[in-house]
Amino acid sequence: MSTRTSRVAVVGCGHVGLVMAAGLAELGHDVYGLDRSEELIRSLCNGEVPILEPGLTELVEKGLAEGRLRFTTSYDTAVGHAEFIFLAVDTPQTLAGAADLRNIRSATRSIAAVLNGTNPIIINKSTSPIGTGETIESILADALQGRPHRPRIVSNPEFLRQGRAVEDFFNPDRIVVGARSATDAQAVARLFSGIDSEVIITDLRTAEMIKYVANSFLATRVSFINEIARLCEQINVDIDTVVAGVSLDPRVGRHFFQPGIGFGGSCLPKDVAALRFIGEASGVATPVLSAVQEVNTAQRTSAVRKLRARLGGSLEGRVVGVWGLTFKGGTEDVRESPAMDVVRLLQNDGAIVRAYDPGVAGEDRPDPELASFLCPSPIEAARGADVLAVLTDWPEFTSISLEQVLQVMRGSVLFDGRNLLSRETAESAGFAYMGVGRTATPHRRRSTDS
Repeated sequence: MSTRTSRVAVVGCGHVGLVMAAGLAELGHDVYGLDRSEELIRSLCNGEVPILEPGLTELVEKGLAEGRLRFTTSYDTAVGHAEFIFLAVDTPQTLAGAADLRNIRSATRSIAAVLNGTNPIIINKSTSPIGTGETIESILADALQGRPHRPRIVSNPEFLRQGRAVEDFFNPDRIVVGARSATDAQAVARLFSGIDSEVIITDLRTAEMIKYVANSFLATRVSFINEIARLCEQINVDIDTVVAGVSLDPRVGRHFFQPGIGFGGSCLPKDVAALRFIGEASGVATPVLSAVQEVNTAQRTSAVRKLRARLGGSLEGRVVGVWGLTFKGGTEDVRESPAMDVVRLLQNDGAIVRAYDPGVAGEDRPDPELASFLCPSPIEAARGADVLAVLTDWPEFTSISLEQVLQVMRGSVLFDGRNLLSRETAESAGFAYMGVGRTATPHRRRSTDS
């Protein structure tokens, strides 16, 4: 528990904001979560969490029951209450690759409109370009002209992984706090008292840069090993053994070093694009980041090209059973999902897609695009399929009987786009196995396979 209870408002109750609000309440603070969605706030006030995040529902329920966590759509209520205001709103990618700051600008102006003589510290938690802290400061200064307020801006970038966000909140690798004022930075750092982590205090721009560099480097690792995996396929070398041998070097390790159909989600693609945009705007070439994006896109098209070749050169009318639509296992998030990209490419080639994903299968109102091909179980997704494609790394898929799956399929090709399954297990069940960087099974089992 924190040594001092502070009054906190968190603007934005998405993945990051809700974890922040519930986590800070658990640390002993008095927290308001603020969101403009009335439907979301009604659900949260009832303890209903529409986000698939292990431990989050229990954390929200506990905060509500103990009176430390509340939710509102009112800026006046949340801001009037707060000593600290976290901005955790979306910053989607623009067509040019820059981060869209309209939500941050709007939230900042809404905060300024209801400040009532208090002088809270405003903490940017949203991933946004280098210089955003100064932009927030400028918006506040303009809005507060003639009023007794001095903008106090802090950058506190988030490093929460979807599917492990609660764990990451309480067990972070580091807490980064950037500000013009060391006093303000230390005040924000004290909010996390009770968490055992190294705290890095720096200026605003450096804190913002740390976030972008971290995510872009992780994306670089993914694209690098995917490029090597494609090379391994061509020269008949097994990528698993290569990864095992290389990753034993402690300077390399295994983290983000698993070949597949590429990275996705709401963070890595956007952050790589934004850092590239910052480089271009600053007159600095970023060829490594360009290559990272190119390789990542190529992984999707490579997957479809391999399936097309395996099925005789055409996917027209072929039924493809798909396991996994979210960008990774453990989440309901299909934003920037490599699996969804592959599905759309398959459909564009004339394939009939039948898909299952445990993160979205139980939704009462799934996205219309998903509803058109969503199946209630992995077996139903595979029924009548010419090929089964595993596109998301849900652990549940490893415990399904592949013999049972093969019985309901028309064909016997299995494309493992995440190298999630055991090749030996798949082959012993009768599948013609294809992985990423793994040599494919040479034989054919059924006449529908090519």
